[in-house]
Amino acid sequence: MYRLVVLLLCLIAAPAMALEPSATLKVTPLLKTTTSWDGKPIVYPGGQAEVSALVIEIAPGGETGWHQHPVPSFGMVLEGTLEVQLKDGQVKRIEAGQALAEVVDTLHNGRNVDKKPLKLLVIYAGSAGMPLTLVKNPHAKP
Repeated sequence: MYRLVVLLLCLIAAPAMALEPSATLKVTPLLKTTTSWDGKPIVYPGGQAEVSALVIEIAPGGETGWHQHPVPSFGMVLEGTLEVQLKDGQVKRIEAGQALAEVVDTLHNGRNVDKKPLKLLVIYAGSAGMPLTLVKNPHAKP
């Protein structure tokens, strides 16, 4: 299932359908955007491109801790409910089956608001040698 989700996330980035639906093939667009969920344009870093895909699991009531991503990332909740909060108080809730373009260079915290474990597939589009995540103090200036 995870491979199918990764394939679908890659396919939706194309300007047109990469695969045409048919009687034996169902294509469900999950995300197509030029901005992250807070409205900022998505800009890819320079250098040698590197794509990373992770499945992140968060226990009920657990949090990621305050952090930011220096590279664009795209996530899909596989199981559970994720609530992401920005330092300025904006909140985004993502349910199982929903996808989002994550914020870049913006301090945020993710929290599992469900009573069951959260599984989140995240695909990072960065550059070789760049970190995917930077852990930050929520009181530090971004």
